[in-house]
Amino acid sequence: MTTQSHHFEDRIEGEHVLRRISWLVLAFGVIAALLALAMRRPDWAKGLAGGAALGWLNFRWLSRGVRAILKRAAEMATPADSAAATDPERRSAPVAAYLALVFRYGLVALGAYVIFAYLHVPLISIGVGLCALVAAVLAASAWEVVKSGS
Repeated sequence: MTTQSHHFEDRIEGEHVLRRISWLVLAFGVIAALLALAMRRPDWAKGLAGGAALGWLNFRWLSRGVRAILKRAAEMATPADSAAATDPERRSAPVAAYLALVFRYGLVALGAYVIFAYLHVPLISIGVGLCALVAAVLAASAWEVVKSGS
């Protein structure tokens, strides 16, 4: 493995922010679902939790797809005699990551439909649950701004 490719796999700038966003999405979803349960709205709790789970999946698929594209670009930038260029298995693109990146909105919509149709929850609760991703991105960004100012 080349130094450049090895460096890419070891650390991507901002990796800690991506991990923080990932767990914040789920945390916000659980907190919102618990609040809905406390308000005696189990239908909303299911929708909020399901929407947050879909938001988390959407973020994971986006992250995996972008990472696959960046990794492929880094491998293509290495010299022709590198292990990536000579090993056909490592040269192949991670097709599943690319498909998830391209079709993630359709997959999220399908997931929302399944949650709505089979769990019989309000559609708006799924939409609000999906907003956990936005809240997590905002919270992680605010944390980085506050942390850099210290």
